[in-house]
Amino acid sequence: MYGTNTITGTYTVIDIRKTFEGCEADIRTIARRTDKWSMAYVDNLFHDIIELAENGYLETVTITLNNTTTGTAIRAAKFTVNSNGTATSSERAGSNNDWENLSNTNLSVILSYTSKWHNLSAIEQNSFQKTHSFKIGWVSSNVNTNFPHLNSNNAQLYASKGYELQKTNFK
Repeated sequence: MYGTNTITGTYTVIDIRKTFEGCEADIRTIARRTDKWSMAYVDNLFHDIIELAENGYLETVTITLNNTTTGTAIRAAKFTVNSNGTATSSERAGSNNDWENLSNTNLSVILSYTSKWHNLSAIEQNSFQKTHSFKIGWVSSNVNTNFPHLNSNNAQLYASKGYELQKTNFK
């Protein structure tokens, strides 16, 4: 006899929030280890990130540790949304103990958006940000978040009922 598992349910806002718990834990650890962001700032980041994710507007969240002299990323962690996944549970939040408080560095966060967001007019995007009380003044970026100068490896997969967030580390 063979065992099969079919997922026929759909995820809810609660599943999206559960999925982002591991991501939030990772980013809080990175902020503490590097001593570059306060926990209040991380709270504000996650307020906006969750609003975007719950409305289907978020594609990736990338955290970079940058050399302030060159502007080049020294390392990064990218969290990629898959709203059509099959995983039903999350792995444990990852070890971020190798993120260090290096002099002449800063942390940045880069969001990329879904086509659903890009299909909104600028007025609709601004209205969404106001209606949802965004905490961060987001600006455009031209950073290549594939980080071709760094090595990458897949890390944790956070998930709940098919809503997935794949973490990729870059060093």
